Formats: sequence, structure tokens, C-alpha cells
Amino acid sequence: MRKAPWLTVLGLGEDGLDGLPPASRQVLERAEIVMGPPRHLSLIPETDAQRVEWPIPFSDGLPMLAGFRGRPTVVLASGDPFWFGAGSVIARNFEAGEWTALPGQSTFSLAAARLGWPLETTLTFGLHAAPLTRLRPDLAPRVRAILLLRDGKAVAELATYLTETGFADTRLHVMEALGGPRERARSVSLTEALLGGFDHPVCVGLEVAGEGRAFPKASGKPDEIFETDGQITKRPVRALTLSALAPQRGEHLWDIGGGTGSISIEWLMCDQTLTATTIEPRADRAERIRRNADTLGQDRLNVVHGTAPGSLGGLTLPDVVFIGGGLSTELMEWLQAALPKGTRLVANAVTLESEALLAHWQDKLGGELLRIELAQASALGPRRGWKSAYPVVQWSVTL
Repeated sequence: MRKAPWLTVLGLGEDGLDGLPPASRQVLERAEIVMGPPRHLSLIPETDAQRVEWPIPFSDGLPMLAGFRGRPTVVLASGDPFWFGAGSVIARNFEAGEWTALPGQSTFSLAAARLGWPLETTLTFGLHAAPLTRLRPDLAPRVRAILLLRDGKAVAELATYLTETGFADTRLHVMEALGGPRERARSVSLTEALLGGFDHPVCVGLEVAGEGRAFPKASGKPDEIFETDGQITKRPVRALTLSALAPQRGEHLWDIGGGTGSISIEWLMCDQTLTATTIEPRADRAERIRRNADTLGQDRLNVVHGTAPGSLGGLTLPDVVFIGGGLSTELMEWLQAALPKGTRLVANAVTLESEALLAHWQDKLGGELLRIELAQASALGPRRGWKSAYPVVQWSVTL
């Protein structure tokens, strides 16, 4: 007979015990250990169970929790533990048969109900421990979003960030302690939000407005959003490259010869489940890639300062590889030997030597060769003419 899980992740609201269904109350009553942040522990009455405060940083609590293995234990979490909560971290670190979960009402659901916003068309962000720049790709007039913030002070930080990005007309709906006796909701301007005076736990509904630059959702973001020294895959070629890379949910990209980082950053913008590692031999460019990733809210980008293939060993294997620089016979031989079957590879070449190398490997491994020739209208004396860019040869193959 399968043993019952010793660990229960229990979603708790600001109404404490009063808001728990009978099943959750019974689990809490039977627990020998109740573990959670101090605020959560304060929301339930004293019992015979041992109370353990979850430490900061959060990861320090996992070995403590493992020490209670085999004893009836409850971990308290806010609302729905699997919506920007502790549930997914616990699920990754404990076997499936060890734990169960009893979710409560999510803060997002409560906030949407107060605001009258349909959740299916409202963006949701958990920014307790994430930078506000995560918002940047989605900031656009008429966007509605609900954010979970670290504390009351973060409301003023949010107002400052929205002002700096050009969305100063945004309306904030600040909701504190939703669902509990201390619940308070206010609609404020960014100027009013800068005055502070908000208490934890806090969430904010955004109605975005202003003259800030909204990023298009299509591949090929404007070149101007990237800090660059000129080493950048330009917008039209980048759009074709992203199309060839064909990102799918959960995939990992190697961007070899990162330059400005535009390819890997746009890759990450396609979906929140994507990850990427970029390898860049120049230290100044590696730092620039980090700045671009931070500014554009893509903190999932791993930047490696090094050369390929020497720096590739030990990295998480990719599902997709892009070669934008450093193409060589040595690199191609290493990739062919090291990458698993089914890995997709896209390489762009500009020089005659790199074109010849792609032609050789295409003849050897197959795939498709595409020649991209672009021209832009520019001044030609008193009139206009076409100014051609260097053609780019692109090779796409599945190994």
C-alpha cells in the first residue's frame, strides 16, 4: 500500500483559519510541524504543532524541511502555491510521493474580482524577488496587469520605473492584505504612489498609459532598444534568424558569438519558459550583453565570457544553437561530436570564407542554405537610390 505524503503545501489567505476549507483545517490540526514565514504563522492559532519560521533566503529552508521527512508537516504558502509561489520549488526538490498540495484562493483571483478584470486577458507577474524590468517587454498603452510586489516600498519603486520608461500616465490600483480584515484598496496616480504609505502584503493592478515605447510582439525588435558598439544582427536579418531558430516552449539556446545579445534576448522574449546561454569572447561585449538583458527584463540569460568551443564543455546542452560569430571547422567538428541527435542549428555568415565553410558543412550534413540580400533607400545626390547591405548566408539544419 502506498504511504500517504508526509508533507502538505497549504495555501493560506489573509483571513487565516476562517478562510480554510474543512480538508485544509484537518491537515493543519494533524500536523506535527508547521513551517512558514512569520506573517503566515501569525495568521493561524497556536496548536500543539512545532512552529518553524522559514528562513531567508528561501533556499536555506529546503534542507530544514527535508529534516522533517516522515513526520506530518505543513508548509504554509500564500494563496495558490503554484502561481508564483513556493509550491513549484518544493515540487522540484522532493519526490512526487512525498508531498501533496491544498491550494487556496490566489491573490490574482481576488484582485481581478475587485477590479472586474477578466483574468484570461490580464497579465500576471510575481515580482517578489524579480526585477521590475520583467515588465518592460509588455509595457504598452491599454495593457492591464496584476503584480505581486515584495513590500509596500516597492510601490514607489514601480511608480519611478514606469515614469522612467515613459508610461507616466499609468493608473495604479494598490491592494493591501486582500481577503483579510486589513484589506484596503486605493486607485492612485504615479505621483501619489511615490508618496508611499503602503503595507505588505501588497499587489498592484496596472492600467498602462503614456508615451513610452511599446515593443512589437513580432520577431525583429527595433535595433534602437539594444545598447551596441555596432556588432548587432540587424532587425530584418534577426527576424529571419528567429524564424529559422523556431523557438518552442521549454527549449534552451546556445548563442555563440553573442555580440550585443540581440538574438538570445529576442529568443527569451518569445516565451517565459525559454532559456539561453550566450558565449562571447570579448569582456566588454559580454558586459554589454548583461546590461541589455537586465534592461530588457531577460534575467534568464546566462552570459559566458569565453570562446567556443573551449567554453562549451560543462554547459547545459542546448536544444537549439545559433552561430553568429566564431564559425570555424574546429567549432563545427566539436558541435557535431558533442550535441545530441535532433539539435537544431542555425548559422549566419557574411565573409566569403565563412560562406565557403557553410557550403561545405551543408554538403556534409544537409539542411537549407538561404542567401539574404537587403537594400535600403538612401540619399544619392539630390535623389534617392538603393544602398545594399552585405549579403548574409544562413544555414539551418537538424543534426
